[in-house]
Amino acid sequence: MKILLWLVLCILIFVFCFRYIERHSIYYPMKDISATPADMGWRYEDVTFKSSDKNSLNGWFIPANGSGPTVIFCHGNAGNISHRLSKISILKGLGLDVFIFDYRGYGKSEGTPSESGLYKDTAAAYEYCVNVRKIPKDRIILYGESIGSAAVIDLARTAEVGALIAEEPFTSVKDMARLAFPFFPHFIFSSRFDSLTKIKGLRCPKLIIHAVDDEIVPFEQGEALFVAAPPPKKFLKLRGSHNTAFLDSRQEYEEGLNSFLKEFRLK
Repeated sequence: MKILLWLVLCILIFVFCFRYIERHSIYYPMKDISATPADMGWRYEDVTFKSSDKNSLNGWFIPANGSGPTVIFCHGNAGNISHRLSKISILKGLGLDVFIFDYRGYGKSEGTPSESGLYKDTAAAYEYCVNVRKIPKDRIILYGESIGSAAVIDLARTAEVGALIAEEPFTSVKDMARLAFPFFPHFIFSSRFDSLTKIKGLRCPKLIIHAVDDEIVPFEQGEALFVAAPPPKKFLKLRGSHNTAFLDSRQEYEEGLNSFLKEFRLK
């Protein structure tokens, strides 16, 4: 009996430690806001809104010059909204309004990051744009980078949108875990982020962007998502690293986005 109790205790300790390692391996939030759109000379609104479970979330609404659609921007797993100004500059240059927000635990947003939390926060950003800003649903573009792609793919299953853009997306945590932790069975991981299954049901226009040189998420995972997605869809192949391909291949990135927007009459 003592041996059994010790075995159960060791298993519980292992699971607890593994969950801690898992959480800190997925999320890298930063609280300090290092810059704002004002530093770029842009007009913007600093926005506070609530998730369905009452976490206070922070975001910026950054209008472009014109009457283009609005991008709800879901950033990657590191940093916060203040580290995405270079990409927002390109989106603004294409005539897109941008609503970028921080997930719970990032920047000025309350709470602790989790998979379900990211889904709730993305849904709250969508509800804010539709219900508060009165943006027509077909004029909303969901844009997710890396882990943000999983958030927008999840939301697009139930929310009406004009289009979805997934940049450097991964198929699932299970597939990523096989690369990072090849000796651990995938069922140990509590997070799923199963975009490969979810994207099969998305009917809105989709643009998958992936760099062949991505050193974090294999290019093949972006290809797999594209193959699994039903039409209408387009694929944009870039060169460069996971975090900087949009700058390393800036011309191709801008031209690819512009072509996608024009094809589906979002400009």
